[in-house]
Amino acid sequence: MTLVFVYNANSGKINALLDAGHKLFSPSTYPCSLCALTYDTFTENSTWKSFRKEININMKFYHKDEFESEFPYADISYPTILKLDSEMFSTVIDHKTLDNIPDVASLIQKLKTIL
Repeated sequence: MTLVFVYNANSGKINALLDAGHKLFSPSTYPCSLCALTYDTFTENSTWKSFRKEININMKFYHKDEFESEFPYADISYPTILKLDSEMFSTVIDHKTLDNIPDVASLIQKLKTIL
């Protein structure tokens, strides 16, 4: 089993700079709640980073353009957290739920409860 995290952001340095600017100047309209939870303005959130290192679960992370390139037939809304098991995806946390998680500690607790 692998947890698959798909951000509602495209890959690349220019997109990363645009995202950082968006988070700084208009965080309430930033379209990726998963990014906002797991990353500070410029770096990965330290609490999230520690959790990832401590948990014994395979994790893969994709920007939406990378995910769509690798899985062109997947029909999902971004951001999302999926479980990949036996080549089948199932939703662990959908975009609406992610949008309502207030902080990284709550995300971690929700993942621990689900898993």
